[in-house]
Amino acid sequence: MTPSFWSGKRVFLTGHTGFKGSWMSLWLQQLGAELTGFALTPPTTPNLFEEARVAEGMHSVLGDIRDFDALKQSMMAAQPDIVIHMAAQPLVLYSYQNPVETYATNVMGTVHLLEAVRQVAGIRAVVNITTDKCYENREWVWGYRENEPMGGHDPYSNSKGCAELVTSAYRSSFFQAATDSSSSCAIASARAGNVIGGGDWASDRLIPDILRAFETRQTVQIRNPHATRPWQHVLEPLRGYCTLAERLYQQGAAYAEGWNFGPRAEDAQPVGWIVQHMAELWGPTAQWVVTENQPRQHEANSLKLDIAKARSRLGWNPSLDLTQALRLTVDWARQRQAGKDVRQTTLAQIAAYQTLNHG
Repeated sequence: MTPSFWSGKRVFLTGHTGFKGSWMSLWLQQLGAELTGFALTPPTTPNLFEEARVAEGMHSVLGDIRDFDALKQSMMAAQPDIVIHMAAQPLVLYSYQNPVETYATNVMGTVHLLEAVRQVAGIRAVVNITTDKCYENREWVWGYRENEPMGGHDPYSNSKGCAELVTSAYRSSFFQAATDSSSSCAIASARAGNVIGGGDWASDRLIPDILRAFETRQTVQIRNPHATRPWQHVLEPLRGYCTLAERLYQQGAAYAEGWNFGPRAEDAQPVGWIVQHMAELWGPTAQWVVTENQPRQHEANSLKLDIAKARSRLGWNPSLDLTQALRLTVDWARQRQAGKDVRQTTLAQIAAYQTLNHG
């Protein structure tokens, strides 16, 4: 990632009011990008978008990606150089309860986004953010490569597999002319694992559930302690997305494909390991138990990403190990609990991370 690249770049970011979108917005603001966001109102209360006053440094548009006309109008007004698509219904358990909304947002929302890109002149690069769960999960012990089949057992995961297929079809049908020339648009997808960090208050998500319980001195209820996920701090994949966007902008079709951004293999740890380490970081008031025989929807037990391609071709490597990522997350929560300014806390962590990556 080259910080100077982003100064003055016009960026259109969907989903900027969400957890990842708020971190991305603050980072792009810090880098000097001219940022326009398009998203629904923040999905939780409290939320990082409002607590960190994210809207102060950008043009924030409240809208629904299921509304094609509104999306296209906002994109046309922004005249972006780069589009980053993060807007999504991101929760597995919610998708069981609301499958139509999940598919409408994650599949047709992607269609609307790419169709708007097709109709707005001057866009050079598009990064569509999907998920590690887009793969057909065979519960393998090794990581999935970018050429593995799409799948997804639950509506959320499957909708993201569908979004990958939509991206591929739009790329081959409408953006085949994308070359190194300055007049073309190159489109890629990015697949990351479970991200953690300060400011995530989503329901039915491990780290927010743990922190909520610790902050109120309640016992954390863990339903699936042996499930393994590729945990990483939110800034890690965001750096990958930005690096990918830079390459698409500069070199076009050579990078217009799917990319995995995951942690080191040793950082794909079970849920029980995560909660125990967070309890140790939080202190003696932190307590947790496993809830036995609790009925639950299907959740993958093992899921890892192979990141060799991003390492080799993008020069992207994870910078933080899992213990460092958990410590940053707990430190952020502790500073908020102590009344520190959330925007400054978040920007300080971004600046320290950028320095770590020789930015």
